Amino acid sequence: MNMRRTVLMTFCLLLSALSIEAQGLDSVVVAFYNVENLFNPNDDSLKNDDAFTPEGFNHWTYKKYIRKVNNIGKVLLAMNGWEPPDLIGLEEIEEASVLRRLCYDSPLRKYGYRYVHYDSPDARGVDVALLYRTDRVRILRSHPVPVVFPFDSASRNRDLLYVVARLPSGDSLHVVVNHWTSRYSGYAATIPKRNHYAAVLRRLADSIMAAEPGANFIAGGDFNDYPTDESITEVLRAGDIDNPADAGCTLFDLMDRFLKMDNIGSHKHEDFWGCLDQIIVSPALLDDSGTHIANREAHIFVADFMVEPDEKFGGYRTYRTYSGPQYIGGYADHLPVFVKVALRSTTE
Repeated sequence: MNMRRTVLMTFCLLLSALSIEAQGLDSVVVAFYNVENLFNPNDDSLKNDDAFTPEGFNHWTYKKYIRKVNNIGKVLLAMNGWEPPDLIGLEEIEEASVLRRLCYDSPLRKYGYRYVHYDSPDARGVDVALLYRTDRVRILRSHPVPVVFPFDSASRNRDLLYVVARLPSGDSLHVVVNHWTSRYSGYAATIPKRNHYAAVLRRLADSIMAAEPGANFIAGGDFNDYPTDESITEVLRAGDIDNPADAGCTLFDLMDRFLKMDNIGSHKHEDFWGCLDQIIVSPALLDDSGTHIANREAHIFVADFMVEPDEKFGGYRTYRTYSGPQYIGGYADHLPVFVKVALRSTTE
């Protein structure tokens, strides 16, 4: 049992890069986390949410819901040396009520979080959102970015969420929260849909950087593709900061560094850990003469309570809310990713 515990702690330390020091006013932390079906137990007649009701397939009760909210709050509170992130992009939340619960009635409640959220057309009612600490950042503007497939216009898809935040230094940060089409219906069959998401994000990034050359732009979330997939490399054209051939790129994928590590990632499929969750930034955030990504690195956060032994495939897996149909009361099927943003000095 002690050996298992030692292996687990080693896994956690390798995966995270982990505890960056608690930030002061010289930096902010931006995180993205797929919280895996954070639904309230109420039945919404306009959504396909029946599985997450007391009578539904998952027998989703108020008690289970409150435990889930508290679990997610615990993860976010534990990040960054128990100093929770300043901006948190969330994926797989059902509606505003779960965000209110997370902000006002979870371990996060004393940090003054508020949220940005818009209902999207997704058939299950799954949305994205952004939490922000009101004592650290100010929201200047926001809007959803609809994604309509020209080859499947009847499909009801999750919007992107675009938010412009004012940082403590006075600089603006353009943030896009993503949750692209799942591979659940088959990898090959869903490639065109993720490629279209990438095209929408690319156009948005281009428009921002054309209007504001040198914009601090960060796009993150669950892309349901890996850094090597065509949606990222060919459509979004996100380069590797360590590859000289990518020097002409106007977007860079900070998760590329994990490709050089053995089976490290934010999500495990069978026996493979990979980075479905990504953070992609503009060149301005790689220039350490101004507001920039500290050490030009993204991180994956994991604590020992977020994973469990994987009896089938070996090693460890995420400690989820359900294991198949069985409720086990864990956290989520993804690990959060984050960056520390060092702020431009305002002194001469």
